[in-house]
Amino acid sequence: MNEIIIYEGQKTYTTKVFGLVRDLPIIPIDKGMWIASDAELVLGDVEFISRAGEEIAEYIRSFKPDYLVVAEAKSIAIAYEITKQLNHKRFIVARKNIKKYMRNYIVEQVRSITTREQQILVLTDEDIKLINKKKVCIFDDVVSTGGTINALERLVRRGGGEIVCKVCIWREGPWYRTADLKYFDILPIFVSKELYETLIKQNFNV
Repeated sequence: MNEIIIYEGQKTYTTKVFGLVRDLPIIPIDKGMWIASDAELVLGDVEFISRAGEEIAEYIRSFKPDYLVVAEAKSIAIAYEITKQLNHKRFIVARKNIKKYMRNYIVEQVRSITTREQQILVLTDEDIKLINKKKVCIFDDVVSTGGTINALERLVRRGGGEIVCKVCIWREGPWYRTADLKYFDILPIFVSKELYETLIKQNFNV
C-alpha cells in the first residue's frame, strides 16, 4: 500500500480494518499536506469502537499487561473497550494539560502532526504509583511521526513501568517504522506534487 499519495482533490479515503469499511474525510493539516481524519470514527462510531476494542484486546492479551496507557483524548473510547475486554478495572490517560488538582506529576514534550504547537503529556503521582514496576501496554489510534507514542513511552519508563507492547490501529505515512509497533492498517498521507518529489528524494516509500 502506498504511504504517500499525490493530492488531487480527493474528498475521502476508504479504510478497511477489523472487517469494517469506513470513509474518512481528507483534511488539510499543513501547506501541501492532507490526512484522512479518523476523529469522528474513534470518537463516536459505536460499532467501530466496540470491534476495535475486541480485536486489539485479543492481540495484547498474550502480553499480560497490568495497565493500558493512552494519550488524551481521541483514544479514550477505544481504550475503555480494550480495558473492558481484558477485564481490567482501569486504564491510564496521559493528560495534555496540568490541572490545579495535580500536585506531583511528570511531563514530556510532544509535537503531533496534527498540531502546529508543541504540547505536553502529563502523568500524575497516582498514575505513577499504579504503573511503577508493572507491565504496561501503550496504545494510540494513529501513529504518524511517532511524537505522541514516543512521549508516552518516555513517561511510562520514567514512572517505572515496563513496556510490554506498543499498539495502534493505523500507522500513518512513511515516518515511523519500528519493528516493535503493532498496527492493523496503514493510512497514507496526501501531499502536493512538489512535496511528493521532495519525499521521493528522501527515499520514502511511495
